[in-house]
Amino acid sequence: MRFFTAFTAFLLLSSYVQADSAKRIVALAPHVVENLFAIGAGDLIVGTVDYADYPDAANAIPRIGGYNGIQLEKLLALKPDLVIAWQTGSKKIDLTKVEKLGIKVVYSDAKDINKVADELRLFGQLTGKIQEGEHAASAFTAQFEEIKTRYATGNSLKVFYQLWPDPMMTVSKNTWIHQLLSVCGVENVFAKGSTDYPQISIENVIKASPHVIVLPTEKTKKQIQMVDWQKWPEIPAVANQQFIEVNADLLHRYSTRVLQGVSDMCDKMRHSKAHYNSL
Repeated sequence: MRFFTAFTAFLLLSSYVQADSAKRIVALAPHVVENLFAIGAGDLIVGTVDYADYPDAANAIPRIGGYNGIQLEKLLALKPDLVIAWQTGSKKIDLTKVEKLGIKVVYSDAKDINKVADELRLFGQLTGKIQEGEHAASAFTAQFEEIKTRYATGNSLKVFYQLWPDPMMTVSKNTWIHQLLSVCGVENVFAKGSTDYPQISIENVIKASPHVIVLPTEKTKKQIQMVDWQKWPEIPAVANQQFIEVNADLLHRYSTRVLQGVSDMCDKMRHSKAHYNSL
């Protein structure tokens, strides 16, 4: 009798979740698209933003805006029952208009790598794919724990993460990228910056004296002015040619693929550590 009651309750809950789950989603950030696909809910996305390009199937999703905001008319024409937006990457004025029209808006607060699993579970609840969300979350957590254990030992290096070359910008301790550097067991030389993404100068980098300079590469149509670091051989990273290129799409997005990016970066850091240990 007890089993029958529990089973009946499970069926009722499942029916409720399925009935109340989103059927037409507009995803306003690349990582939201990636995480929905990760739980098998990619087919529910009816609209997204210009720079959502993974997985390949995402490229076929209609676009309703980009960095400069969303086109409200296009969004409404898609008749979404749920909009998932990035807390700091979407214009609040646009989303306020959407909410006033009675469309449910859920915010992704992409700040902490330890909470990616929570977001996968949330998306599972929103889409009726609870088991898939739980499975993806558990797999993410297990892999992340393995990566942290793998790179927990070894000598630390002073690292400069060149977020952008012109104007030159980096990351401080309250950022997503700083968390990823910590996983690799290295020291962020600008951790004590006065802002999350401080603008710095060549002189600041010379003074910080990093052992490694990390250069993220990303897809962009903008002409980027590169820094000729070879002009400053007094920087240890330059003197020892310790430049690490990393995939910005993997590292900068709050998605399951960040584990690929951080593992790659930590592997390269390990090679740099071996270089300095051999001197």
